[in-house]
Amino acid sequence: MAILNILLAVLSVALILMVLVEGFESLVLPRRIERASRLTPYFYRGFWRIWVAMSRLYPREKRDNVLAIFGPLSLLALMSIWAMGLILGFATLQWSLHVPIRSPDHPPAFETYLYLSATTFITLGYGDVSPETAFGRALADIEAGIGFGFLAIIIGYMPVLYAAFSRREVEIALLDARASSPPSAGALLERVGPCTDDTDLYAFLHSYERWAGELIESHLSYPILMYYRSQHERQSWLSTLTTILDACAFLIAYTPQGKVNYQARMTFAMCRHSAIDLALVFDIPPALPIPDRLPLERLTQLKELIRAAGLEFKDSPVCDERLNELRHLYEPFVNAISTALLLPLPDWLPNHNLPDNWQTSQWDRNDHFFRAREI
Repeated sequence: MAILNILLAVLSVALILMVLVEGFESLVLPRRIERASRLTPYFYRGFWRIWVAMSRLYPREKRDNVLAIFGPLSLLALMSIWAMGLILGFATLQWSLHVPIRSPDHPPAFETYLYLSATTFITLGYGDVSPETAFGRALADIEAGIGFGFLAIIIGYMPVLYAAFSRREVEIALLDARASSPPSAGALLERVGPCTDDTDLYAFLHSYERWAGELIESHLSYPILMYYRSQHERQSWLSTLTTILDACAFLIAYTPQGKVNYQARMTFAMCRHSAIDLALVFDIPPALPIPDRLPLERLTQLKELIRAAGLEFKDSPVCDERLNELRHLYEPFVNAISTALLLPLPDWLPNHNLPDNWQTSQWDRNDHFFRAREI
């Protein structure tokens, strides 16, 4: 019996330490963790599979709204599991060591130790159950301190997480007027065509180079952000990233050397870096999308669209081959993320039958106000 109690005490300490390490690595340590024994990734993979299966019970048009709940809900569920793990660990430790406690029950059952642990962890402290020895009071003090720190970290973690989410969404929303909804490289380059000043395109590409840098920094520090879906329909952080990569690949392959071509290379490098590192989080092997996103006939349509818009570029088989080489550098990775998160990849060509998000509202659909698409 004594050996069993010692074993339970060791397992209790191991559970407490495991939860503390998991919480530290997930909430406090701002870097990607490659330790194979981490349990948090397994929680997300398992919970995500269950949530995806449940979402298939809903109509297709409502499925994205169901999937959007997963990010915030999984965060609350994970923190609740951590809290319950700590409460259970301290309760089992005191129960296995037969720590004397003052309680209405004689002798105190495991449920009484669990109650004491819960009230201590959340610093409720009714006083109806309390430790009687110095060792028991020390354990209670340690648990109360951990519980207080745990709640403080959660309170401080939420504003940081949502601030990073808001910064990500600003650039996604700005892409709506420039690249349509859903975004596409064809729409972006088509709308850039009438602008004869390269300064605007240069500044645009530079802003998304910085956005990609912030994306990789925030989403590697807080991987849960990848499950947070965008607030606007037909938009996502993945479609934005892929659209910028598509546009940069076309500009690199088909435009002459200059400041726009140079900035396209810099933005492409940063966006590809983000795509590769974020794809590694899901441990899914990269693979080219099937079917091909830009077969030859659609590439011809894309060129005609951009040329008609007034954007000058050189056209040759060498340029076509260069574009294919650039696409192979990033499409397998964005496709892996798309498979993992059920986020569709954007098309190269725009869908002119769909209005941009800024052009419509519920009022427009009810014909109470003018239709912005007519502007």
